[in-house]
Amino acid sequence: MGQGKTVGTILIVAALVAIVIAAFWLSSGLSEGRLQVSGLVLGLGLALALALPLLAFGIVMLRQGHTEALQFAEAEKEKRLLNIVQTQGRVNIADVVIEMNVTRDRVKAYVYDLVGKGLFTGYINWQDGILYAKQASEMQTTKCPNCGGVREMVGKGVVKCPFCGSELFL
Repeated sequence: MGQGKTVGTILIVAALVAIVIAAFWLSSGLSEGRLQVSGLVLGLGLALALALPLLAFGIVMLRQGHTEALQFAEAEKEKRLLNIVQTQGRVNIADVVIEMNVTRDRVKAYVYDLVGKGLFTGYINWQDGILYAKQASEMQTTKCPNCGGVREMVGKGVVKCPFCGSELFL
């Protein structure tokens, strides 16, 4: 896992602690008469000039860490879908939707992403709502494994049967 959230939190805390320490130190100097108001303003200005970049960078890192965590979560869902399909060989899309707690469109996006990455081969029958995992060597014929019709290329690694609408992922 990425460390963006941790680094961001540490930087934010460090910046806030530096500002608080500088404020207390400067205010104590002012109350004891060792510091004039102009020195207080200068000291606070310098403390902020040093701490604000840390604070800003910490916020950026915290946001980046949050985005990174979301990307890891999506990758885990894709991995889970791939494991489900490859271990069972044939899965009902409705069952996957329920088991993974995602929408049908999200499952479709995961499948296309896995195909684009070259991690999944097989085919899907959208009418019956069934996803099949097949070895790439089994998918090299020009016939649709669902209805036997001749397939047509529709995209990188995606072939669609014009007869039954099944999409094959090579």
